[in-house]
Amino acid sequence: MDAALTETALRLGIATVTAGAVGLNRDLHGKPIGVRTLGLVGLSAAVVVLLADGGIIHASMTDATSRVIQGILTGIGFLGAGVIVHHEAGKRIHGLTSAACVWLTACIGIVCGAGQWRIVLVAGVLATLVLFFGRPIERLFHRFTRHHESDDPDASSSNHTTSAGQSDAGPHQPGR
Repeated sequence: MDAALTETALRLGIATVTAGAVGLNRDLHGKPIGVRTLGLVGLSAAVVVLLADGGIIHASMTDATSRVIQGILTGIGFLGAGVIVHHEAGKRIHGLTSAACVWLTACIGIVCGAGQWRIVLVAGVLATLVLFFGRPIERLFHRFTRHHESDDPDASSSNHTTSAGQSDAGPHQPGR
């Protein structure tokens, strides 16, 4: 593996894993966001910064290109917001991961337009891994934390287990 590909994988990988860890914390606390959503957001931000930075790829970006990228990222936020649905009755929020996917695909499209194939390759692999393994990671940690809560009689009662065997706190949807 060449040095530029290694550095790209390292930067994007660390961004994805670190953001995903924050998402895991949020999910374990019953918040409507988790590993997949924040992992993808961290990856997306790193993809665009890596392109704009030019440190690895030694590319220069014109002011016009920078303005186009800014416009795309601002506009795509509105499209992503359109896929987020809030259900008042159950206080559930759906579509956050889909919105993060919309933003990521815009970032990947920008990088494809710039012809930075190493970034596209690494981002595609990381996004696939996050989408396939994010939810199982959350479920694994929920089982682990539930096991330890059952050993503690003073544990918070906010994480009851439903008949389906999932906690009230997540993943992302109380009671599901």
